[in-house]
Order: sequence, then C-alpha cells, then structure tokens
Amino acid sequence: MPPRSRAFRIAGALLFAATLAGCATPPPADDPDAVADYKATNDPLEPTNRVIFAINDGVDTVFLKPFALVYRNAVPDPVQRGAHNFLANLGSPVILANDILQGKPHRAGDTVARFAINTTVGLAGVMDVAKDAGFPRHDADFGQTLALWGVGGGPYLFLPVFGPSNPRDGVGMLGDMAFDPLTYLPGTGDIGNAKLAKTGLAALDARASVLYELDKVKSTALDPYATIRSLARQYRQKQIDDAAAAH
Repeated sequence: MPPRSRAFRIAGALLFAATLAGCATPPPADDPDAVADYKATNDPLEPTNRVIFAINDGVDTVFLKPFALVYRNAVPDPVQRGAHNFLANLGSPVILANDILQGKPHRAGDTVARFAINTTVGLAGVMDVAKDAGFPRHDADFGQTLALWGVGGGPYLFLPVFGPSNPRDGVGMLGDMAFDPLTYLPGTGDIGNAKLAKTGLAALDARASVLYELDKVKSTALDPYATIRSLARQYRQKQIDDAAAAH
C-alpha cells in the first residue's frame, strides 16, 4: 500500500473509532444548568476521550517526555531554533495551499517570499532570514480553512497520538496531508528514512516547545483533561480568528 494511502486509512480509522466510542450520559432535562453546561462543553464522547487522554499521557510520560527533556536541556538553543525553522520551512507548501483557499493573497505572498528567502539565503530554512526581511511566519491549515468556510468544529475529540481535535480538524489533517509534497515521496529506502527522521524531529520539537507549560497544567490543574480541553479550544479559536482578520 502506498505511504499516502496508509496515512489516509490510519487517520480515517482514528476518526471512525472515535465516533463509535461510548458517549457521556446527558444530564436530565429538568436540570437546565447541567444541560447548558453539557452543551457548552460539547464533549459527548468524554468517557472514551478520557481513556485516550490517559493512554497518551502514559506514553508521553515513559517515552516522549524523557527524550524531549534531553533535547531541551542538552541540545544548544541555536540548534533547536535551526531545527524548528527547518521544519517550519518544509511546511510552507501546506501553508501556501491554505492561504490560497482562504482567499488571503497578502499571506500567500508572504509565504512564497519566506520560502524563497529561507530556502536560499537561510540555508534550507535553518535560519529565518525572511522574518528580519519583513515576512513574519504565520500558521494555516485545512481545518482552519474549513472553519473560515463556515464549517463548525463539532464535538471535542481527543485522538490517539494527535491529541485535542474535533471532526472538522480531523478532516483538515487529511487535507494537509494531500497538500504536502512529502506525502507523495516513496516511504522506503533513504527517502523513507528521511521522512521518518523528519516525523520524529517534528514530534520532539513540538513536545519540547510545551515541556514546562504542560507539566504545570498537569501538576496544578484539578482536572488536567478539562483544562487542556479548554486551553486547546481557546488556542484553536485564536488561530481561526487571526486567519479571519488577515488579508
């Protein structure tokens, strides 16, 4: 099976499994405050989401977090910044596709300029020269694009590996895979190894970037699951609002 087909099948299976999972029991209709709370939370799959959250947290505790700690504390900051910049530059085609679909010509021009400058002068994106030249980086993904098209997020989902999400953003991940040229490269040999290394570095970079913030939430929140759900939604809405206000 081609690599992109596997990716689409895996992501689709995750979403399908989540929708078939056990649901939280709605509160009785004669308790309006509880009903309003239930609707505002919009987490009908909460029992299953919490199980997935616990599994992800266990994997993170014994595997990903220790590597992220070593990476954060042992790797020099300039190397970490260079790796982050390199990964961001590789994501430029996906960002550009969504800039265009969102009808944001100014942002699309910035993305093209950033990719051209950083790939050449910035040594394959290791240095973010474009930022100093007046082309700041921005995020754009297909879930965000669907939101600007008027597609609602739907109920909260906590997906294996990917974490906080919703049906719209789950579909968005599939769209971004389709926009990414790396998806269509062979998954075997040296190219396959390079793609695997890129995936591992991206996971390490993402985990290291929230190392202390996530630890603080886990150690201080009365209900880390609910806190992360709220923070993830707020952050996602800010991304959507920023995209809507851009040109």
